[in-house]
Amino acid sequence: MKQVIGYTPIGIIRSPFKKPKGTPIQPLYGKGIQGKIEINSEFIEGLKDLNDFSHIILIYHMHLSIGYSLEVIPFLNNSPHGLFATRAPRRPNPIGLSTVKLIKIEKNILYVENLDIVDGTPLLDIKPCVPEFDLVEEIRTGWLSTPKCRTQEGESDDRFQ
Repeated sequence: MKQVIGYTPIGIIRSPFKKPKGTPIQPLYGKGIQGKIEINSEFIEGLKDLNDFSHIILIYHMHLSIGYSLEVIPFLNNSPHGLFATRAPRRPNPIGLSTVKLIKIEKNILYVENLDIVDGTPLLDIKPCVPEFDLVEEIRTGWLSTPKCRTQEGESDDRFQ
């Protein structure tokens, strides 16, 4: 039995990227790209003390993602991998996660940098980035650890549109 889960967006992400094609595939490839987040008025109080953090984690709904496949050929590789071993945007629940640099907050507007998100994307939540809370002592990066899996371009291609 499937359970329906609903979320209410807390705001909208504004970026220079009007469509998925050409949008950086990760914040690393969006380095220096600036944008804004417009927080809905009923959530402004929740921004208190957020300006003391240098980076924030954005959790958002990839509203332009349609359908999915459980095996994909990701942008950084030419071999098929299980969907959950990738960051491909076409997922059963198209939820995105990006860590961005917080520049400043003015009322309900957050100014951010290192953006890899399409303009108009609904924001579901914000969390402060606190590296010492994410206890990661030894990390394995699976198929991504192979040098041939890396690319300099970092833009999405037609496989993710």
